[in-house]
This record gives sequence, structure tokens and C-alpha cells, in this order.
Amino acid sequence: MTLSNQLWAANQDLGQACLEHPFVQGIADGTLEEGKFAYYVGQDAFFLEAFARAYSIAAAKATDWKGFTIFHNLVGGVLAELQLHQDYATKWGVNLHSVEPGAATRRYTDFLLATAWGGDVGLTAAAMSPCMRLYAFLGEQLARDGIPDHHYADWIRTYSSADFQPLTQQLESLVDNYATNNGLVHSTYRYAMLCELDFFQAAWTV
Repeated sequence: MTLSNQLWAANQDLGQACLEHPFVQGIADGTLEEGKFAYYVGQDAFFLEAFARAYSIAAAKATDWKGFTIFHNLVGGVLAELQLHQDYATKWGVNLHSVEPGAATRRYTDFLLATAWGGDVGLTAAAMSPCMRLYAFLGEQLARDGIPDHHYADWIRTYSSADFQPLTQQLESLVDNYATNNGLVHSTYRYAMLCELDFFQAAWTV
């Protein structure tokens, strides 16, 4: 089993907790309060900007051209996600330029950027991989019986799409190629998964 698959398997409890979280289930059935989703859109846009920066830092630190190219290309996927959030922001009346990050958002972005600046590219990939793998998992599960017809359908469509899966696989290939199978990598991955769960909880309780 690859390291990326080991890490995901070891954190299935948190992946399932995210799937069963009332925020995600509200997206699934379309019942999530619009104010909660609007808050999430703003916070996620702030997060994604930090995510793109972490990719860029890792690209600069990559020890070979292949790693640099993959990290660089993954930034494009984040920019596409940000465009989706801009569309949401227009629809939901959110000003992405005036977003104040909440505590859960800041905790996650500070962790990612500190890891990118202070760690090697393998550790950075391990810190970033949970976000991609989790969203691919959530999209797949929520679209299992088809894309629903409600106002959160685009969210489900995006993360279950054939375009998103390869981005997840590219990032996991970086984990497999550059990360070391040790306690720090495992704890870093799990901390990121906990941050994901906290992120949904913060949006749910706003």
C-alpha cells in the first residue's frame, strides 16, 4: 500500500465524521441554511489563497523539475476552485475581498504555511493532501446516487467531477515520492484532517 493510501486509511474515522457532519449533509440534501454556506464560501476562499501559496512555496523548494512542475500545475486547480467561489460569492452576496478569517480558518492556514516554509516538500504534500483527498471523497459519496437538483448541486458536481480526481492523485503522488513514512508525517496528515472537520463545524455554528 502506498504511503498516501496508508495515511488516508488511518484517518477514515475523520473522513467519515466529515461526511456525516450536519454541514456536509445539509449540502447533500439542499437543506443547509444559506447564511452558513455564504460564511463557508468566504472562509474557503481565504483558505484556498493560502493553499495556493503553500503549493508555490513547495514548488520553489522542490528538489527536481518533475516535483516543481506538479506543484506548479496544482496551483491552477486552486485558481479554478477560487473562480467557482467567486461565482458563489456573486450568487450569495459575499464580498471575498473583505473576508475576516475565523479562528478555525486561521488555525488551518497558519499551519499549512508554517509547514510549507519550515518543512520539506514531502511534509508539505502530506499537510495538503487531506484537503484534496477528503473533498474527492465527499464529492464521490454525495454524487453516488446522481447529482441532486438543488442550489448546492454545483458544489457536489465540482468535487465529484472527473477534473478534480486527477488533481487529488497528483498531490498524492507527491506524498508517495517525497514524504517519509514517519510519525511526523502521520501526525501532520491527521492534524490537517482535524482542521477540515473543525472548518465544517465552524461554518455550521456561525
